[in-house]
Amino acid sequence: MEKICQVCMHHCKLSPGQWGRCRARKNEGGEIVCESYGQVSSLALDPIEKKPLNRFYPGSNILSVGSFGCNLRCPFCQNHEISMVRPDMSEDCYLSPDTLAGIAADCREKGNIGVAFTYNEPFVGWEYVLDTAKLVKDAGMKNVIVTNGTASPEILEKLLPYIDAMNIDLKGFSEEYYRKLGGSFTAVKEFIVQAAANCHVELTTLIVPGENDSVREMEEETAWIASVNREIPFHVSRFFPRYQMRGIEATAVKKIYTLAETAGKYLKYVYTGNC
Repeated sequence: MEKICQVCMHHCKLSPGQWGRCRARKNEGGEIVCESYGQVSSLALDPIEKKPLNRFYPGSNILSVGSFGCNLRCPFCQNHEISMVRPDMSEDCYLSPDTLAGIAADCREKGNIGVAFTYNEPFVGWEYVLDTAKLVKDAGMKNVIVTNGTASPEILEKLLPYIDAMNIDLKGFSEEYYRKLGGSFTAVKEFIVQAAANCHVELTTLIVPGENDSVREMEEETAWIASVNREIPFHVSRFFPRYQMRGIEATAVKKIYTLAETAGKYLKYVYTGNC
């Protein structure tokens, strides 16, 4: 029996045995299941600023965990080795929610404040995030999500009670650009508003030459962010050639500083990245 996945705006209609666009979810016997549950591709104790989160427990570390899959198709993805493959197509390590929460607690002596779900798109495996986040919260630690912000409002609502902070990628500021990436401009804006009303949120825009690097677009973007909350920290990040865009030059550092200056006219906290 065909089933429709409700996790994001794609609403993939899946026949039995068929995988969703995200490569993490599958129709198994008439039910949509998360095939990436507990399948860990990456695990590292990172500075919180690497997420990036500059105004959430600065100077601390956070245990960062990644799995597989993503519902977008960004041609510049820095983590395409895990975001663009299925969990059954790559080496991984299974960690139960209890085990991961235990590792996080053991890392407290190293300055760890909790768990960050990152590297791939966490919401395509939201069940694992939820089960783990509950345990981390019970242990008095923090939960962070780094996301493209295109999960459905219903799924976001399930996780928000257990999430302390998010960094959300605002890829650009037009529906046309989001279509190129296989996303939804409307969905990410709605996600940001919902998240910002319930937890600490910081936003990041990767500036890709010739795609989203105009001063006018930055003005429109940051004016909109300010309409949500001008104190939302905003990261203007420099593009480097990756994945399917290896032939494109890295963004000029001067351009990043110019766009950050523009953003600063609208927002209180603006940071540059990869410079």
